[in-house]
Amino acid sequence: MEYISAKTIVTRTKASGSWFGIDYNMNIYRGCCHGCIYCDSRSDCYQIEGFDRVRAKQDALRIIRDDLRRKVRQGVVGTGAMSDPYNPFEEELELTRHALELLEAYGFGAAVATKSSLIERDVDILKGIASQAPVLCKVTVTTCDDSLAAKVEPGAPPSSRRFDTVARLRQAGLFAGILLMPVLPFLEDTEENVLGIVREAKRAGARFIYPAFGMTMRDGQREWYYRELETRFPGQGLAQTYARRYGRRYECASPRAAKLWERFSAACDREGILYRMQEIIRGYRTGYEDAQLRFL
Repeated sequence: MEYISAKTIVTRTKASGSWFGIDYNMNIYRGCCHGCIYCDSRSDCYQIEGFDRVRAKQDALRIIRDDLRRKVRQGVVGTGAMSDPYNPFEEELELTRHALELLEAYGFGAAVATKSSLIERDVDILKGIASQAPVLCKVTVTTCDDSLAAKVEPGAPPSSRRFDTVARLRQAGLFAGILLMPVLPFLEDTEENVLGIVREAKRAGARFIYPAFGMTMRDGQREWYYRELETRFPGQGLAQTYARRYGRRYECASPRAAKLWERFSAACDREGILYRMQEIIRGYRTGYEDAQLRFL
């Protein structure tokens, strides 16, 4: 493991509370080895060289402890925005696990985003946090087809395993669900895929699915994505299709987005699955309104 220096780790979000009710961000690792071909964190604007090489922040736990002690108010701390907090090195290093212990000790809530089943290891701590503060577990699934997932997310567990993880988190009483983003145009934006995810999410007991029917592309990441499309889906002309339709646009909505939203929202309504941001925030924060530490 290579270590990099950091002055602070738990930072205030730019629009506090608007994205899943998260007040602070916490990125312990830099880089990721899931190899997802669409990852926005590869973009030039983030200036992460050798993105596929995972590095940890030096003296991370001391910095996190000091950051939390200095906060004037508690809130929900999100992790997993830039790199997966449950990369393979975490199994031995346990930096994410000990960081969650610090959140529990200082009375902060937690919102974790991951593709890894390793989050199941930390159910005990997440339940401890949930006894006093809100906890949200977001497991990213972009396709219910394991073979397609192996092409677009080659280093991540199969989608079927991720649904199992949601089921185990729910069995532990945690507020857990699916982050359905991105939905890659011309690859994943079919009714069969989207409704299949709703079906599997229901089977797993997911409380929510939050979708984005499309993707984002920026300089650096766009070029990477096009090269990977040519490598993993040879002869299909996908890179050319993207270039013609989106040019250098940042937000690249699926041409089927409106129809997908109609079918998706109707399916979620039938199954009692939350899918709107404010409903999800309200759902996982319910019951903490009158606690000593206020989160609403």
